[in-house]
Amino acid sequence: MQITAAQVKKELQALASKERAEKSKRFFKTGEGQYAESDQFCGVTVPDQRKVAKRYRDLPLPQIDQLLTDPIHEYRLTALFIVVDQFSRSLKSSKKDPNSNPRLWVDFLLSRTKHINNWDLVDSCAYQILGAYLLTMKERSLLDTLAKSANLWEQRLAIVATKALIREGEFNPTLKLAKKFLSSKQDLIHKAVGWMLREVGEQELSVLLDFLDDHAAKMPRTMLRYAIEKLTSNQRKLYLEQR
Repeated sequence: MQITAAQVKKELQALASKERAEKSKRFFKTGEGQYAESDQFCGVTVPDQRKVAKRYRDLPLPQIDQLLTDPIHEYRLTALFIVVDQFSRSLKSSKKDPNSNPRLWVDFLLSRTKHINNWDLVDSCAYQILGAYLLTMKERSLLDTLAKSANLWEQRLAIVATKALIREGEFNPTLKLAKKFLSSKQDLIHKAVGWMLREVGEQELSVLLDFLDDHAAKMPRTMLRYAIEKLTSNQRKLYLEQR
């Protein structure tokens, strides 16, 4: 008997809390004019969503699509947890099985970016899928395409995806996008860029410091604060004084 999106939704609803849903609406900025205006929540914790996703890890793609295109935020996030799991298994098996196709999941994700429309949704799949897939390729044009988008969430997908590259010692894509986003007006991009620069610094401090020496004076303050978070107090003071 095929498992369905309806079963997943039923399990999530059984775990839902109206009080938690209200808190989530405030936390994720769903008010008029805010970045997640009108997003809907049913009130399920992330750990519970992960548990449900694990039980339904073999949910067929059409059923996953029903979850990912649903107005309820937790349904979409649970769908992404399932996609990450299926992509990861496909990527591993592709090394031995030529019929395994991890690109299927990448294409699916890119076709549904309008539903990946909050920072937690982006951060749950960007480096886990897009970044991991880029590690199997030589070209990085996908990052440029996403970064040029007028869509805030596609821009964030681009920069957060580079976390997978950073972990493998490849820093140039992150630095390139960080320079591009210096002029961004979006606070959520500032935070994401600062986060990725901090990740670079944890792998190779000198690369971060070189970037800061060249660009700290022009960096949005939030971006800079995130980037220097792990530096010494004297280093943080030095760079903040350049703003």
